[in-house]
Amino acid sequence: MHTLTDMSAIVANLLKQRGETVAVAETSTGGLISSALLAVPGASAYYTGGSVIYTMASRKVLLGINRAQVEGLEPMTEAMALRFAEVARAQLGTTWSVAELGIAGPTGAPYGVDAGTSVIAVDGPQPMTMTVVTGSNDREKNMWAFTAAAFELFEQALAH
Repeated sequence: MHTLTDMSAIVANLLKQRGETVAVAETSTGGLISSALLAVPGASAYYTGGSVIYTMASRKVLLGINRAQVEGLEPMTEAMALRFAEVARAQLGTTWSVAELGIAGPTGAPYGVDAGTSVIAVDGPQPMTMTVVTGSNDREKNMWAFTAAAFELFEQALAH
């Protein structure tokens, strides 16, 4: 398993070199994406803030998401993750944002999404999205897998 710093070092260094910033909105990773970004010394140069938006209430209060902003979007889709990333980026005025929505397990979602599924979005100069399906219901392993995938996607976006 990679350390938090291992996962985020490339992204953190690129953000610092470019003078760019990032905001994070995450659900099933429970703050691991933010923790990884903050584990690299000098994080205050690029990390603007983040939120764990695990419940509807926290999405409304911390992210300011309202029904109109997600109207017509299915839950647990790349489009929904991208909307969350767009809102987080606008809310904190950052160059980039990362949003993660997932079902870590051990059970699936009531609306039919299996445990081990996450949708991740990066918004910014090169928006990108991905779906991760681990095939596992191991909650913690999924949290780490989703976090690693978020950094892989972010690296891809930064490379373009």
